Amino acid sequence: MPNFFNAGIAGDGAAADDFANPYQAAPFSTRFSFFPVTVSALHLPVSGKERTCLLNIREKLEKREHDLLAPWAAHAVDSKGRLHPEEQDDIRPVFQRDRDRILHSKSFRRLKDKTQVFITPDGDHYRTRMTHTLEVSQIARTIARALQLNEDLTEAIALGHDLGHTPFGHAGERALNEACPEHFKHNVQSVRMVDVLEKNGQGLNLTMEVRDGILNHQMSTMPSTLEGQVVRFSDKIAYIHHDMDDAIRGGILTEADVPEDIAGVLGRSLNDRLDHFIHDIITTSEGRPVVEMSPVTYEAFTKIRNFMFENVYTNPEAKGEEGKAFELVKTLYFYYLDHVDVIPDYMKERIALGDSKERVVCDYISSMTDRYAIERYEDLFVPKTWNR
Repeated sequence: MPNFFNAGIAGDGAAADDFANPYQAAPFSTRFSFFPVTVSALHLPVSGKERTCLLNIREKLEKREHDLLAPWAAHAVDSKGRLHPEEQDDIRPVFQRDRDRILHSKSFRRLKDKTQVFITPDGDHYRTRMTHTLEVSQIARTIARALQLNEDLTEAIALGHDLGHTPFGHAGERALNEACPEHFKHNVQSVRMVDVLEKNGQGLNLTMEVRDGILNHQMSTMPSTLEGQVVRFSDKIAYIHHDMDDAIRGGILTEADVPEDIAGVLGRSLNDRLDHFIHDIITTSEGRPVVEMSPVTYEAFTKIRNFMFENVYTNPEAKGEEGKAFELVKTLYFYYLDHVDVIPDYMKERIALGDSKERVVCDYISSMTDRYAIERYEDLFVPKTWNR
């Protein structure tokens, strides 16, 4: 595995006098004395006794989880493992390693050009699928830390929960679900993305706990870990918060439109409502092996979700371009169903492994960004100017 420490760290072969100046950095072993690592352990290659020293970093972090987390929290050392067994990392516990794999994946980077609610908005401050994901992660980590749950697992689930989302948000999802006889759900596709599509078909080989949290982040399902349940709530809290902010920015709503029976419970501003949700979950769940809202807050939470569906998510002014996006995605689906040969090889190989053409076409289209889907549609179906 790559060594995370490079040969240029202060202390690597330096003379003792090099650190006489108090304004210079101390040797590595001094600055990080809480880890049983010596300067010699930083040299490559690392093996034998030196490697044992590095392994203690991960073990120390796992022990820290045991000492600091709640008894009902998920512990890295007790993970149910991966689909394909791997050697442990020298430094990072398994959930931290999953978080890193997601963060460095292509599917995560593509979220920056995928719709959250407003399709191709004319403005720099509207949310995308990536900024939604980052806000989910921030809310979920705050709650998990306060409840002494596993923050690494929580963050990994949050960052990965929408990796399988289509271009154009739920309009694209509805299009594929209607066109494909095997149907399409973005939460299921997110697991498929990390299992068999990422890294040109190798997959990310994430732990069972992260995969479970990604699969079950919708309100109709329930994750098996409390960390996954934190993300399940945080996803909805985040989109209620930022979608209302975007709707107000776009002139679709005003703060005065929020009904009194909601505002009276949750607060009369975006920040007040976000603060209320987070505090309510923490105070209701603290010291107990549950993640839940108080009955009063949960009732208001249900009402404000319904309010957003009625006034934003189905609003003709806000969603006026969705019909076009829906038809665009369906048109691409049927085109590629007849032209599977142009789909990337690592996706086509799934057919030989038993997947249907329909599923592989869904893999390809759901991996597209809004911009790329529009480019493909224009290239295939929009006449070009004659230029000779």
